[in-house]
Amino acid sequence: MINNGFVRVASASPTIKVADVDFNTNEIIKLIDDAVNKNVSILVLPELCITGYTCADLFFQEPLIRKSIEKLILLKKYSTGKEILFVVGIPIKYKNALYNCAATISNGKILGVVPKTYIPNYNEFYEQRWFSSSETITNDKIIIDGEDVPFGSSILFKHTRYEDLCIGIDICEDLWSPLPPSTVHAINGATIILNPSASNDLVGKSSYRKALVSSQSAKTITSYVYSSAGFGESTTDVVFSGHCLIYENGTKLKENKRFQLESNLIYSDIDIEKLMADRIKMTSYSNHLTSRFDLQYQIVPFDLNIMQDKIDRYIDPQPFVPNNQKKRSKRCEEIFSIQTLGLAKRIKHIGCEKVVVGISGGLDSTLALLVCTMTYDLLGKDRKNIIGVTMPGFGTTDRTYNNAISLMNHLGVTIKEISIKQSCLVHFKDIGHDPTNHSTTYENVQARERTQILMDLSNKLNGIVIGTGDLSEMALGWATYNGDHMSMYSVNTTIPKTLVRYLVKWISDYKVGENAKAVLMDILDTPVSPELLPPDKNTGKIKQKTEEVVGPYELHDFFLYNMLRFGFSPTKVYRLALQAFDGKYSCDTIKKWINTFYKRFFMQQFKRSCIPDGPKVGSICLSPRGDLRMPSDAVSKIWLEEIEQL
Repeated sequence: MINNGFVRVASASPTIKVADVDFNTNEIIKLIDDAVNKNVSILVLPELCITGYTCADLFFQEPLIRKSIEKLILLKKYSTGKEILFVVGIPIKYKNALYNCAATISNGKILGVVPKTYIPNYNEFYEQRWFSSSETITNDKIIIDGEDVPFGSSILFKHTRYEDLCIGIDICEDLWSPLPPSTVHAINGATIILNPSASNDLVGKSSYRKALVSSQSAKTITSYVYSSAGFGESTTDVVFSGHCLIYENGTKLKENKRFQLESNLIYSDIDIEKLMADRIKMTSYSNHLTSRFDLQYQIVPFDLNIMQDKIDRYIDPQPFVPNNQKKRSKRCEEIFSIQTLGLAKRIKHIGCEKVVVGISGGLDSTLALLVCTMTYDLLGKDRKNIIGVTMPGFGTTDRTYNNAISLMNHLGVTIKEISIKQSCLVHFKDIGHDPTNHSTTYENVQARERTQILMDLSNKLNGIVIGTGDLSEMALGWATYNGDHMSMYSVNTTIPKTLVRYLVKWISDYKVGENAKAVLMDILDTPVSPELLPPDKNTGKIKQKTEEVVGPYELHDFFLYNMLRFGFSPTKVYRLALQAFDGKYSCDTIKKWINTFYKRFFMQQFKRSCIPDGPKVGSICLSPRGDLRMPSDAVSKIWLEEIEQL
């Protein structure tokens, strides 16, 4: 696997002079050099950039066509020994017609020439006056500098050692058509689409252009690299802004500043492994392979050494949490709506009036209680039918107890307090366990006692138990089997711990009064703990802190997302984590906790094989009925051996 699937791509827009092929070629060479210095592997330049797009009837002039071919040959020779593949736009005469083409060059060779398929001839465009369509040219050869060069619309350029690195080409208007060639290219294996373009700018057109590139990259699950003509093109009737874009599966990675007077280049590392992971999962994608889109492509091999130490793209340390406040607020609102509607359906289906939820004063049970209250409001039911049960145990602190009681009072639910201390001591005696031995048995007895109380109380009240456990806990198996692991409907089951905090904060800002908000803010400031061990003797504060035992949840959520969403190897997840948490966690710390994550993820699958129903809110879900079909006795050897080598 080359460079963990990362490939550095670039889009450049040179300053040009119309019909001055010497000047234009020199500017192209400067951009090639700049790209090489930046370790770019793949570069796309604009449509007809050797001559200029706006030559108009000068395209009928033999000297212009001849000189542009000479410059193409010069660029071919210039590329010798350089670790880069680049695409330039050029007019090429073939048989009895002229074609608007993209020439692909690498290491002293013209790999292939792709002519434009859709030739615009409306509004300000008159291309059909000069150029023919490639629709009838799928597989052919053209002689350039005495060498046979693949020529046609059905050409893919594939890396010799990394077959998933496969390049297809759209040219400008091709993208704007109902069925862009890149759609068929992608179905036949292209993971990167390069688009040399000359799209003039009008009011609002740049936004539409970005929407097209974003949509096409998402539909085809590709990285789409777009380069448009810029300063120097004729402004007789239109203006070109030199718009450059790099998108990956619908997400913008880079965009340049338009309307620059100088040549400019943008670059980013795209992740081919990420694209392939989505393609493999989406079975409807591969269905097209046996359809009418299975064309006979010319596959042209190329080879590049693709290695970078640092990944040139933003690695989000909190992939479950949008870093933009407006987007985060919208995400929280949508998730909360999914949770409440899911619970509302379950309550209406069962026909029960009451729900029972254990309230600890911690984040997860707080979120579950808030979901219950908003669901009852949605259904027009009395909140008094929500039975909030606080069950003080050996580790309960005054802070969490008081917060639990205060929150339930402010939300107007029915409060029930049942201490578990005496019943647990009786049970310790029954099973012969010394209560001064604070082992796993000591902890799990309390967790199961609490669940038994909730279950039996729900039977008595003809209600259901609402689960409070979150996605992160289930990923690590940080739940007592048949204890807090179990419920009758689990509203937080697909919400990671890093997102729970923001959901509670969002609710405190928009959904509750000032008194309840004050309590919620203190809950947000409380360390995460199951409170199953006695508090600190001197301070009375929480002594058992979850993240000190299993590791920081922000790391585990990061590992979970990248491992499960894309199937990345531990090596790649580790490399991403090093960059995402640079300056916050050391290499050794990340390695320690990634080892813990993989060990626990495999060991604890048996708990996830029988988790309760709960609504899916995001792309990661551990339900055995839906997203994760994993055997409980799978061996983790190859993952842990890879971690040892980090």
